Amino acid sequence: MANQLQYENSPYLKQHAHNPVNWMPWGEEALEKAKAENKLIVVSIGYSACHWCHVMERESFENEAIAQVMNKFFVSVKVDREERPDIDQIYMIAVQLMTNAGGWPLNCICLPDGRPIYGGTYFRPHDWQQVLLQIAKMWEETPEMALDYAERLTDGIQQAERLPIAPIVEQYTEADIRSIVQPWKDRFDEIDGGYRREPKFPLPNNWVFFLRYAALAADRPTLDHVHFTLEKIANGGIYDHIGGGFARYSVDGQWHVPHFEKMLYDNAQLISLYSEAYQQKPTIKYERVVRETISWAQREMLADNGGFYAALDADSEGVEGKFYTFHQEEMMEILGPDAPLFMEYFNITTEGNWHEEGINILHVDMDADKLALDTGFSDAEWEQYLKEIKSRLLRYRERRVRPGLDHKQLTAWNALMVKGLVDAYRAFDDEEYLELALQTASFIKTHCTEGHRLLHQPADANRKIPAFLDDYAFTAEGFIALYEATFSEQWLTDANALIEEVMVSFYDENDRTFYYTANDAELLIARKSEIMDNVIPSSSSTMVRVLYRLGEMLDNTRYTQVADGVFANVFPHIKQYGSAYSNWAIQLLELVYGNNEIAITGESAQRWRKELDKHYIPNKITMGGTKSNLPLLKDKAGMESKAYLCRNKTCSLPQDSIPALLQLLNDNRDPSQ
Repeated sequence: MANQLQYENSPYLKQHAHNPVNWMPWGEEALEKAKAENKLIVVSIGYSACHWCHVMERESFENEAIAQVMNKFFVSVKVDREERPDIDQIYMIAVQLMTNAGGWPLNCICLPDGRPIYGGTYFRPHDWQQVLLQIAKMWEETPEMALDYAERLTDGIQQAERLPIAPIVEQYTEADIRSIVQPWKDRFDEIDGGYRREPKFPLPNNWVFFLRYAALAADRPTLDHVHFTLEKIANGGIYDHIGGGFARYSVDGQWHVPHFEKMLYDNAQLISLYSEAYQQKPTIKYERVVRETISWAQREMLADNGGFYAALDADSEGVEGKFYTFHQEEMMEILGPDAPLFMEYFNITTEGNWHEEGINILHVDMDADKLALDTGFSDAEWEQYLKEIKSRLLRYRERRVRPGLDHKQLTAWNALMVKGLVDAYRAFDDEEYLELALQTASFIKTHCTEGHRLLHQPADANRKIPAFLDDYAFTAEGFIALYEATFSEQWLTDANALIEEVMVSFYDENDRTFYYTANDAELLIARKSEIMDNVIPSSSSTMVRVLYRLGEMLDNTRYTQVADGVFANVFPHIKQYGSAYSNWAIQLLELVYGNNEIAITGESAQRWRKELDKHYIPNKITMGGTKSNLPLLKDKAGMESKAYLCRNKTCSLPQDSIPALLQLLNDNRDPSQ
């Protein structure tokens, strides 16, 4: 007998449709049932690519005895955290307050009204059963204890990450940046790149910050560490050397053994990061990573409707990483006489480099491409040879049983792909990437929009989920990126319309904060703001960056004033833990060093923009075209090709070439930089 999850669209929920647990989806029916029967609620949260979610399902939720306990004493609710991040956010805070830890699967036991009283992440079967029985007994015999604890815990949830109003700083300084950077840099891993920790996450936004900071502050050691880290990540097993794309993290400190799930949001951001790093330091490895990752996304993640799917599972045939790993015998069979060279290149051994059964995770050494010199290939010949070898391995691998696909299409994650593809287009001048970005933006406008508001994902037969703040923030950011690449002002109009909706539905003027949910969204036990950056920049930091950027481009002082207020509240907290405020720190760079507003007019505007993009200018806004209604351009646009450098509402005399503009930019640079 299937439970109610059989009617859901989410692959994660459907995975649990045939559990003996009487799972229900989150909704009014489940909450009313709990109240009517005076039963506690089990809220179990995860996502389709989550390895330990699968383990707990097999061990506990498919266990008949445990299911009987859950069905007798509880109303059990399954939540896909990617479908309902607002619910996940609240119960994650609850578990962190209770246990000082968090993660998925996330399991909370709650009162019939949804207020949590107990929680944790993965439980072994015996432990989970004992927890259920003990709490059921407590609810029956001493419910007042649960009610008292729920009240205190819910108050803690409501207060978490609520920031006091802080005065707006008149002028941020380089000293402010140094006070954030120094303790942050102390965590650098000089041997393996990244930070000294296990597991290791790529954290793209962290390295975008350090790349820009190092360039602006002329900090060569930090710049070297960024590139060292990016090479280490690209060389490691966390990168799929055959098919392209990155796994979510490595379980070790050397980037060797990945947790094999592939998430759209990671790869979108890493496309942006490696594209930007290529502009600062053009290397074939960065280009290879970007091109292979985009090819993977097109091949394995792109739907017929023009949008991208959410994730690929870590497991296939019930085994983690089976799809991606190789035995030496397979390599010899596939590659024949080419095998010895590429077994050396990919570090393939008889005994294996993962587990004891001869299993190998492909990874390469820092100087692996020097094999080209050793074997007499030119760089171009080696690239072609390597490409052919990877194609042969990929064709072989494609015959295997594939990892599960999470076919959700999330607005925010697709918007991150828009930005990544635009960044790749501007770094490599590949029109195909721009076309793919435009197609993805069209998917958002066609399938993830209802009237003047966004949806979190395309509507299905069950429900329409209104968009959250990150959907609006990342979509606006993606649309602005499209404008700067195409000079089509409709994208700015579309971005501005989204921001106007955000100002009405998400912004609280009294607290100077953006809430994660709209003011007419479903009422949960708390309404939260998302402040701290994680593997994805927070919705609030992204919204503030969009406000500053649009404020400059549209000369909209209201946007800038709101951004000033929200940023001021967050600023005192950045130095406490820079990694958790990396997107705010990127904004601080722009407030300290300023933005170079570059206006390119005339028939050569696009050609000049492409010429400009061959140079790394981390703090720039690019505008242009032959006619315009934008304040900065309306008196300058025309058929004659000119370039202007504007800072602090003052523009230079027109320059007649990009080299002249670059010289002007260099002349105007602060000598201290």
